[in-house]
Amino acid sequence: MPMERISAIKRPKSSKSCQTFSSNESTPLFCTYHSQVARSTTHQKMIDEGTLENGKECFTQRKSSKGGWNAAIFIICKLPAAIFIIFVEVAERFAFCGLASNLITYLTDDLHEPTSTAVKIVNTWVGVSYLFPVLGAFAADSFLGRFRTILVASIIYCTGFVLLTLSVSVLPLHDRKAIFFIALYIIAVGEGGHKPCVQTFAADQFDENLPEQKKAKSSFFNWWYSGIMVGATSSTLAVVYIEDSVSWAVGFGVLATALASSLAIFLLGIKRYKKQGPFGSPFTSVAQVVAAAARKWRVDDTGRVWGVCCGDERVLGVHGGGQHKGRTLAHTDQLRCLDKATIIDNIDASSESRNPWRLCSQNQVEEVKLVLRLIPVWLCSLMFAVVASNFQTYFTKQGSTMIRSIGPHFQLPAASLQALLGVTVMIAIPIYDRIFVPLTRRFTGHLSGITLLQRIGIGLFLSLLNMAVSGLVEAKRVGVAKQYNLLDNPKATVPMSVWWLLPQYILCGLSDVFTFIRLQELFYDQMPEPMRSLGAAAYVTVVGVGSFLSSAVISTVQAISSSFGEEWLGDNLNRAHLDGFYWVLAGLSALNLCVYVWVAKRFVYKKVEGDDDDG
Repeated sequence: MPMERISAIKRPKSSKSCQTFSSNESTPLFCTYHSQVARSTTHQKMIDEGTLENGKECFTQRKSSKGGWNAAIFIICKLPAAIFIIFVEVAERFAFCGLASNLITYLTDDLHEPTSTAVKIVNTWVGVSYLFPVLGAFAADSFLGRFRTILVASIIYCTGFVLLTLSVSVLPLHDRKAIFFIALYIIAVGEGGHKPCVQTFAADQFDENLPEQKKAKSSFFNWWYSGIMVGATSSTLAVVYIEDSVSWAVGFGVLATALASSLAIFLLGIKRYKKQGPFGSPFTSVAQVVAAAARKWRVDDTGRVWGVCCGDERVLGVHGGGQHKGRTLAHTDQLRCLDKATIIDNIDASSESRNPWRLCSQNQVEEVKLVLRLIPVWLCSLMFAVVASNFQTYFTKQGSTMIRSIGPHFQLPAASLQALLGVTVMIAIPIYDRIFVPLTRRFTGHLSGITLLQRIGIGLFLSLLNMAVSGLVEAKRVGVAKQYNLLDNPKATVPMSVWWLLPQYILCGLSDVFTFIRLQELFYDQMPEPMRSLGAAAYVTVVGVGSFLSSAVISTVQAISSSFGEEWLGDNLNRAHLDGFYWVLAGLSALNLCVYVWVAKRFVYKKVEGDDDDG
């Protein structure tokens, strides 16, 4: 292919002015200005055949009979529509929260673990459960596809819960503890395949090229989280009561039965799902861009170069629907060092085929930029997860020391207080979606009222406020215990109503609405399309890493307080200085919020050619 030497290349503002001269790997893949080099034979033939119009591909939008709310709801649902509809994610949350919400009670009361040790065990298990999704996302995107990954993970999940049920019932006493922990981590493996794929698989049912479905997908994340809260709340009320009042075996058996039933129902929708095959390893694309940019770190676009590579020959297949993927990303000025990966130097120009480890397309580079831009947001979200981890541990232990009677014959299980979080979310989401968004939209003109990062920032502030309120309430509880001479009697009930904890559970739920839901949406929307399972995993790992950090903070606080002669967070909650621990978390949250504001002001949202949406 004849080429003119380009003495200076200025990157066009829009990649629409660049054209791919060849989609065949046997010839070099070069892009320069349209006026400087003639179109290739392949490019001209596409225009003549009508597949290109004015140098741009034309796609005929058509509505697919698959996908949309119809299929997305079936993904959430696992019972026949003629009988009753239960959502797929609802069943998973029902099982996971039915176990996690009361796990600390089983560890302290039945396995006789110290409180601080039990808290660390819970945090470690939750952390591992929410880190395995990285491996699940890699398997889904690289080898299995999302549907098959969900199927395999669900089988593993069910196996873990069956083994867990056996460990507290029919197995010999001397083997139960070991089998119990083995079952816990089998469940963690199942969670790793399930968590990054189900939500992404559901969101994939919406065609982003159809305006009505794109708008519907914005509300989808709100209602998806409402479904999660339905499952979590029902389990913390019903299953926790069964575990405390009947037996652990019956409680875990209910969870195992729910999962097994949901797996069978999930398969009923197999013909209705819009499925995507594996895209290939998401890490390879990132490594190629970094390697190509490093190789050309001395090269700039004003020297002896042949142009920049703007085309992207990768085709993202979609099975079972008419949705077109792989939209062109607009060029951005952040992380410009990576743009060197697109420069065509003499070695590239003389090659018979493009070496992807030396030359990358502009679209591929922009995809890597998207991933790197999300890392600071991910880091700033970890403190939120550290705070949130307390509602399943120390909040529950606080409640266990207070008056929980409802009427003369019923006592509310301490872990069931976590249902307050779910109730708050289920009330807040419709208000947010139907009142807050339309109201703020009038003032801002933004489709979603305020941007994703602004919503996450509000949630981080509410999280900080939650710790301050929790510290004040705990100081009040300890004051009452001191007044009644109960400081050295940790098993005694402090004469103070458990409803004093209501504000901190409500704040926890409101912060979830603004932060956790928006993180889900951010890591789906802002990730490159071939990496969306990885994006879902990245969101989930916020909880996982946050749980490990929570254990680290607890260990640090214990070590520092012990060095001064009085250990905080001991087994006796009345002398554990839990209020001081909450204020430590409030201070760390305030510092984290300041860093987040700095990061958010510099964040650049994904820009797609022809799409003016911003956050």
